[in-house]
Amino acid sequence: MLFNSLNFAYFLPIVFIIYWILNKQSLQYQNIVLLIASYFFYSCWDYRFLFLLIFSTLLDYFTGIKMSESKSSGTRKFWFCLSVCINLGFLGVFKYYDFFATSFADFLSHLGLRVEISTLNVILPVGISFYTFHGLSYVIDIYKEKIKPERNFIDYSLFVSFFPLLVAGPIERATHLLPQIKKKREFSDAKAVDGLRQILWGLFKKVVIADNCAVYANAVFNHSANYSGTTLVLGALMFTFQIYCDFSGYSDIAIGTAKLFGIDLLRNFAYPYFSRDIAEFWRRWHISLSSWFKDYLYIPLGGSRGGLWMRIRNTFIIFVVSGFWHGANWTFIIWGALNALFIMPSIIFKTNRNNLETVAAGRLLPSFNELFHMALTFSLTVFAWIFFRSASIGQAVQIIRDIFSRRLFAKPQVPLSPIILVILIAFMLIEWIGRERKYAIEHIGIGWAPVLRWSFYSFIIVCIGMYMQTGGSAFIYFQF
Repeated sequence: MLFNSLNFAYFLPIVFIIYWILNKQSLQYQNIVLLIASYFFYSCWDYRFLFLLIFSTLLDYFTGIKMSESKSSGTRKFWFCLSVCINLGFLGVFKYYDFFATSFADFLSHLGLRVEISTLNVILPVGISFYTFHGLSYVIDIYKEKIKPERNFIDYSLFVSFFPLLVAGPIERATHLLPQIKKKREFSDAKAVDGLRQILWGLFKKVVIADNCAVYANAVFNHSANYSGTTLVLGALMFTFQIYCDFSGYSDIAIGTAKLFGIDLLRNFAYPYFSRDIAEFWRRWHISLSSWFKDYLYIPLGGSRGGLWMRIRNTFIIFVVSGFWHGANWTFIIWGALNALFIMPSIIFKTNRNNLETVAAGRLLPSFNELFHMALTFSLTVFAWIFFRSASIGQAVQIIRDIFSRRLFAKPQVPLSPIILVILIAFMLIEWIGRERKYAIEHIGIGWAPVLRWSFYSFIIVCIGMYMQTGGSAFIYFQF
């Protein structure tokens, strides 16, 4: 079930009404309704993989309790390793087995050895990377005695499978979400309206911006060998906006939907394309994943406590692992390694904490220095996205080679719709104006006359209606 589909438009109000009717009855009843709705939501993708979600939930639930009850460190370690190995084992089989098998076969073929490797060719269960990381963070925090295990199975199951975040995040922490699940929630008009406004903006980003940019980006990347450097640059730019609006749009809809049920989810994006260096970009892009890798991989590896070599090593590890998390393809690994290279000057010269505040805070326009650094960071990001979007390293290299050639200044071979160009410019202006808020239109229109405010919202709704596809279009991060 897609957020941008009619099915979800029917599903959400029904769950919302039942949920709040039960508000006077019992918090546990409300959580049961959300859990049933979440399992139904997931089953709409492929009911066959619902058992995997439930098994993972049961595994981590009982593992957490067993670790807490264990009287020896050896027993605690056994239960901890069991949970981590099984969770990563499932992720490895479904997501990475074919990659490793074919890569090993290719390696042997280069040595002159020909082997027959059988692949699984299984469907990747939607959301497996996200709910696996939910469970892993929970188990790790219990093992490190940062939290106590949750004894209420309904509450824990809802933490893992809450439907707004189930298939593409944000990646939540037990310390943030579980207390909200266990606390009685009261309906708030202001919070519900804010949630609807954020859903509206998320739908606009997905349906109007991302889906239209996808048409251009797909046309270029699917036939990249046929196009000039100018066309390839435009294709890379369109994918740059596509992936941002697609993923941040999903996050906005997820966060806004959770607000309708009185629950706050972690922020996942903070206007990353206005960043002044790559370090700032990664503090603003997919925040929940970046912070997860920082807390559960970078810091345990030693973080920044050691010398320069250790900081460089640890940085490369988390970026390469982050790339690999996104998909079983060498293109994602190269994308991660490129970002590690781009961030190296900040690590070496210890300037990675220089840009903590919002760019041009309190000002309408950035300074020339800020504008230059934003343009440089954006250019590096677009360059890296070429590897992320390409089907192979060979295609990415071919695209880059054609871009940096005399064909760069040729006339674009795929025309860019003037309407989409205008909408893109308007979108970026709205994002810039609202960059100090949690989402761009959080406060836009609040102080306007009602007729102007509703005209603005109506225009967004009309745009969504014009470009909405009948069955909805899948979000990019569902494949991860």
